[in-house]
Amino acid sequence: MIWLMREKDACSEEKDGKYLIYLPLDLVQDSMFPFKDYKKTKRGTDSIAVKVSFKLGDDKLIIEKWQEPKQQ
Repeated sequence: MIWLMREKDACSEEKDGKYLIYLPLDLVQDSMFPFKDYKKTKRGTDSIAVKVSFKLGDDKLIIEKWQEPKQQ
């Protein structure tokens, strides 16, 4: 069985030209939320590195946990 949580979130442009995707606290704190191993940033906030991708012509973003490329 697949459980889906649907929450409205926002994407906004910051002053430094980056975009942030905001996720509702209830969604992130849910026990089924896939990202758990946050790290403190230099600013003291919790953060996790993610890979964001999409398919050309599609209206969906794919957000995955960042995996460092394996060195040969």
